[in-house]
Amino acid sequence: MTQTAADQAAVAPVATPGGRLERVLHNTGWTLVYLGVLTLGFVVHQLFITTWFAQQKQPELSAERISQWNQTEISDVVVEPATTIPGDGGTVPDGTPTTTGPPLVLKVESPPEPHAAFALIRIPKIDRLKDGWNVVEGVSVADLRNGAGHIPGTALPGQPGNSVISGHRTTWGMPFHELNILDPGDEIEVDTALGTSIYEVREIHIVKPTDLWVTDPRDGAWLTLTTCHPKYSARERYVVVAELVYGPNADVIAQMSP
Repeated sequence: MTQTAADQAAVAPVATPGGRLERVLHNTGWTLVYLGVLTLGFVVHQLFITTWFAQQKQPELSAERISQWNQTEISDVVVEPATTIPGDGGTVPDGTPTTTGPPLVLKVESPPEPHAAFALIRIPKIDRLKDGWNVVEGVSVADLRNGAGHIPGTALPGQPGNSVISGHRTTWGMPFHELNILDPGDEIEVDTALGTSIYEVREIHIVKPTDLWVTDPRDGAWLTLTTCHPKYSARERYVVVAELVYGPNADVIAQMSP
């Protein structure tokens, strides 16, 4: 028997509000699953894969650093001592005899090439930095994916002034991940073409990203390390400031005029 159009309409499935809601929930659920997988993949990439890439880059940067050292020019610069002492060198306004003593000789290295590895930073208290992490010249996104980055225009490590080095805390090798465990008196070592300079931590600050005063020049010789704070956030900056206590220029800088 042939069905009429009316008969076919009578037996056709009718969409119900409950059925539509079920489909919406089903599609929404799968969308959230896809988004969750993508988010998890992004987190794994940022925390683990980028770190693997950065670690694999270290041997290449070490070879580049040694090449830079071989090309670095080191010169002697005569500087004046900070104070005068009693002696036969002349008189001050009240008639007290003084002398400045022998000239001081500061060893100065030529600036590194932009983006090139030129130093190695070691922090004995931090396991991941006991064997050192390469420092490149520059703090661009690409620079910090390779190593810690020295801010151009600040002093070089081992030189008078304020040498500022920045590094990632949670991605791309996260060299400064445990920077917060440092305490005043802890040592930080930096190798350059001049040799090894050792700093002792003096100050710890948590500042806003706009607080650029931490990069300002200082009298003496200082090393400032900066990284994001808190971990997994860039809301603030964690800053460790250390003073030079040993190295090729340590004694000379201690006697220099401020």
